[in-house]
Amino acid sequence: CEERDLPLALKIGAHRGINAKLRQAGDGVVAFADGNALARLCSRFPKVRFLATFLSVNNQHEACVLASKFRNLHIYGCWWYCNVPSLIESITTLRVEMLGTSFTAQHSDARVLDQLVYKWAHSRAVIARVLSKEYSKMIESGWSPTRREVRRDIVRLFGGSYEEFMKKSL
Repeated sequence: CEERDLPLALKIGAHRGINAKLRQAGDGVVAFADGNALARLCSRFPKVRFLATFLSVNNQHEACVLASKFRNLHIYGCWWYCNVPSLIESITTLRVEMLGTSFTAQHSDARVLDQLVYKWAHSRAVIARVLSKEYSKMIESGWSPTRREVRRDIVRLFGGSYEEFMKKSL
């Protein structure tokens, strides 16, 4: 990855085959994946860009802290078991509060088209609610974001921050 300036995308926290009879559908979640392994990778390979998402809601705070400490780490999406509206909302709120718009709010790992359609429909609605609440807090504190700033933030959350991350010099 370093030699070719390619990112390494990691999806951390799947417990493969907890119910082997269900084959691929039998995978589960590691309740607390080892975020230290990701920190060691980021530290050991500072010129490699790491993209990471965690399967367990329990790892989301740690992921934000790691992303704030390593400039070669970009957090993305609400993967698999975290891809439900209540978790998308809490995870996105946490990330906005800790990272601003320096993450990618959602991604597609859909294996079939109908998953892509529902995933984006509910994700956009939930992320819009999160942003509305954050902008309301700003307005209450006396600062009113412009349309341009709101558009900038939306673009960043839906791919712009990823593009900036990929252009960043390490």
